[in-house]
Amino acid sequence: MKKLMIIGFATAVLAISSCSTVPLTGRSRLSLIDDSQLQQQAAIGYAQLLSDPSTKVVSTNSTQTQMVKRVGAKIAAAVTQYMNQNGYGAQIQNYKWEFNLIESKEINAWCMPGGKVAVYTGILPITKDEAGLATVMGHEIAHAIAQHSAERASQMALAQVGGAAVGVATSNKSETTQAVVNQLYGIGGQLTILKYGRNQELEADKMGLSFMAMAGYNPSNAVGFWQRMSQASSGGAKPPAFLSTHPTDESRIAQIQRDLPEAMKYYKGK
Repeated sequence: MKKLMIIGFATAVLAISSCSTVPLTGRSRLSLIDDSQLQQQAAIGYAQLLSDPSTKVVSTNSTQTQMVKRVGAKIAAAVTQYMNQNGYGAQIQNYKWEFNLIESKEINAWCMPGGKVAVYTGILPITKDEAGLATVMGHEIAHAIAQHSAERASQMALAQVGGAAVGVATSNKSETTQAVVNQLYGIGGQLTILKYGRNQELEADKMGLSFMAMAGYNPSNAVGFWQRMSQASSGGAKPPAFLSTHPTDESRIAQIQRDLPEAMKYYKGK
C-alpha cells in the first residue's frame, strides 16, 4: 500500500510539473509525451497512407485539390506568423505542412502532429465554399497546434498503466511513441480520426475560429457550416466520423457564437 501511495504521489507531482501552455487559450496541458516524437511517427504514417498503391486515396480532382492546398497554405502561414510573434515558434519549428484531398465518401478531416492534413471529399458538399473549408481546416490544425494528440497520449499512458507509464512515456523510446501513434490514429490499417475529448473539441473550435480569421476568412461563416453538419447527422443517421465524441450540435454552435467576438479581432476583411 505504501509503495502504491509513493508511486501515485510521484505520478501526481510529475503530471503537475510536466505541463505546457496552449496558444491562444492559455490552458495548461499535460505533456508527458513529447509532441516532436509524435510528429516523426505521424509523418511516416501519413506518407504510407498517401503512397499505398492498393488504396489510391488521393483525389484526382485538380480543382478541389488546389482549393484544399490553397486554404491550408493560407491558414498555415497565418498560424506560423502568430506562433512566431507570440513566443510559440519553437513548438512548430519542425512542422512540414502537407495538405491532401482524400477520395472518400466519409465526412471527415484531420491534422496529425507536424502539420499533416487530410480532407475527405465527402465533407466538401457540407463545406460548400472556401470559408466552410477554412472552418474545417482551422479546427483540425488547431488540434495539432494545441498538441491534443500528445496530451491525449499522456492521458492514455497514465490511465492504462498508472505510475509505471510515467517513466516509459518520458523515456524517449521510439517504439513506445510508435505504439502510441498507432493506437491514436489506427496506423497499420486504414488511418482513422483521433477521438478527442469534448473539451479538446471546443478548444479546437475556439482556436480554429481565430486561425481562419487570421488567414482572411470571416469566422462568422463557421456557424453556417456547423448548422449544415448538424443537418447531415440528423434524422437518426449515423453521425459522421468528423463528429465522433464531439459536443452536441446545439452546445457547439452556441459556444462558437460566444467565441466569435474574440475571433473577429483577428479578421481584417477584404
